Amino acid sequence: MARKLTKVPGTKLRKNLFARARKALVGGVNSPVRAFKSVGGDPVFVEAGSGPFLRAADGRTFVDFCLSWGPLMFGHARREIVEAAKAALERGSTFGAATMAEVELAERIKDAFPSMELVRLTSSGTEADMSALRAARAFTGRDLVIKFAGCYHGHVDSLLVAAGSGATTLGVPDSAGVPKAFAATTVVVPFNDLPAVEAAFKRNKGRVAAIIVEPIPANMGVVFPKDGFLQGLRRIATREKSLLIFDEVITGFRVCYGGAQTLFGVKPDLTVLGKIVGGGLPLAAYGGRKDVMSVVAPEGPAYQAGTLSGNPVAVAAGAATLDLLRTEDPYARMEDLKAYFCEGLRRAAVAAGVPLRIQSFGSMFTPFFLDGEVTDYASALKADKAAYGRYFHGMLKRGVYLPPAQWEAAFVSYAHTHRELDVAIGAAAFAMAEAAEGQSRRLPITRKRSKKRLMKSR
Repeated sequence: MARKLTKVPGTKLRKNLFARARKALVGGVNSPVRAFKSVGGDPVFVEAGSGPFLRAADGRTFVDFCLSWGPLMFGHARREIVEAAKAALERGSTFGAATMAEVELAERIKDAFPSMELVRLTSSGTEADMSALRAARAFTGRDLVIKFAGCYHGHVDSLLVAAGSGATTLGVPDSAGVPKAFAATTVVVPFNDLPAVEAAFKRNKGRVAAIIVEPIPANMGVVFPKDGFLQGLRRIATREKSLLIFDEVITGFRVCYGGAQTLFGVKPDLTVLGKIVGGGLPLAAYGGRKDVMSVVAPEGPAYQAGTLSGNPVAVAAGAATLDLLRTEDPYARMEDLKAYFCEGLRRAAVAAGVPLRIQSFGSMFTPFFLDGEVTDYASALKADKAAYGRYFHGMLKRGVYLPPAQWEAAFVSYAHTHRELDVAIGAAAFAMAEAAEGQSRRLPITRKRSKKRLMKSR
């Protein structure tokens, strides 16, 4: 794919493609965020990807910072991953039977995540989260689960709930079609609030099967766990004879080879992985303590199955990706690239006089259009969604593709170079000015204060 960015306007074609798509697909898409409702306008229809680039059906090429929402550590169509998947496909697309390839991938996962003594492969993160919760309930004999407002664990019925008022509340359905009885099995508390967790256990003594958490949330934007928060969850879960589940669908293999649990030194009872572990193909996994995982069929009474679980093509792509992570060790370089890009965004925001808080961890980051720290879902929701929409479209028309939602993480890949980042930073100089338009209140961030608060990366 040519690396030169084109400037062919594609608005009319995109509109026509979307109109056609809506006649065949619900809302014209197969996942809601792709419809661009959060930012307005018509979605981009992608034709191909190569390295850090996307090529759209209208002929435009974009520098990609969405990266399929996180799995593409090495960018699009990395040769070794493509060749591994192609070779597996030539041997057969699916068998519905055990293969040594899936055993070998599980062994790689166990090596990276020692807490995962036994592993089960699935086809999606949602399926893995759902199955981990079932295992936790089967093991403890309890029904309730504590989750945190703003943390996303797939479209599982019992977890599609929003936080209510107060420190803790029983869940209220956040989606049509979710029975209230299902939502009532979930207790929602604010992220980074250990007293709220303690209160939830006190109100539901002996009823909580598990705490499930994104150790570094990325679905309300990137949010840092406060010092001692994850350790506190481990302590409380152990004391209450409940399980601690880390949802590392995004952070697993992204922040380091052993995920967030390795960085923070906290050992969960169960872990959920996705995205990177499949190398960009549909594959996920859950696993944990041997005694807990032994309740899963065929070892135990908690049933979970899947015709395409451990699909050989996805397994091959996942194994190739994990091997590349071990041999190339991309983490330091990716973090440096992320820091370089985020500093460029910060300078553009300062020049435009637009309030901006950039929160990042490793190679993932979120620009929040607000003046203040984001520590939980409530503070994340204070970000100016309309300003993000103007910034998004300002970047899009200049050849930069970002997550089409304020409260989603963006990513840098190992395939990015300073040349692409400079293109994107140049686009940001204009896009930040456009983001500032229409704001009723502008709060310029001083360079001194920004250096202290922004770019806080671990």
